[in-house]
Amino acid sequence: MTQLFRAMRLYGNIVLLLLSATVLGITAYWASIFLPNIRHDYSIFSLIVPCLTIILILIGLQWSTPRTEAVFLFVLGVLWLAQAAWTTDIIGNIQCDSLTSQQVPTKTGSISERSWCYEMRVVQAFSWMIFCLYAIFLWILISLTTRAKVLGRPYAWAEPIIELPWFGQWPGYPEGGQFPNGMYPPGQYGYPMMGVPSMGGYAGSQMAPGYVVQQNPGHSVVIQPGMNGQPPTITQVPGTVVSA
Repeated sequence: MTQLFRAMRLYGNIVLLLLSATVLGITAYWASIFLPNIRHDYSIFSLIVPCLTIILILIGLQWSTPRTEAVFLFVLGVLWLAQAAWTTDIIGNIQCDSLTSQQVPTKTGSISERSWCYEMRVVQAFSWMIFCLYAIFLWILISLTTRAKVLGRPYAWAEPIIELPWFGQWPGYPEGGQFPNGMYPPGQYGYPMMGVPSMGGYAGSQMAPGYVVQQNPGHSVVIQPGMNGQPPTITQVPGTVVSA
């Protein structure tokens, strides 16, 4: 796993949870004073969006893959965009501080229009902020997953999302760290061994068809045919081997 990506993803989800919980608290208050007859459609929609966001975030923290995460990010981003646009359409260009004694009717009486206006501004600002965060997170997810595929993991979209490396890291090299000299990790998690110098001699190892034998500096490669159809055996020995 890559600890840095896991930490960054956790921090991002915590921010989204806090913002969504704030919007949910305000909209739940509106639902309690307006429903079922006043601002019916907006009140219900403004409750569904933060509730769905919190549920999907909690599910994603337990298990997720890049492709499911991408779907969640896109759908929730569109919903928060709709929430922000709808709120902006309702509140318009009203200056909240200019409201004095105006009242907004509720199902049991009325409330101050100034306080309602301030609450709408908070929901409006948070909705736009959450939409922007979802757009940024989706771009980051696509970039990291595409990069993981380039680095040799062809099924990165279907693998656990915590296996993604953060920017400047290699997937799978310890805790997603940077491999020395900018080279690929030595075959961990199924990644290729391109650019990695040989770590030692192959004493009696077997060579399967299609494998490339990398000769160590100053060593000779001895290939012996396999018996009874077995793969040939290769051995690297120091110095130069002269055939008899």
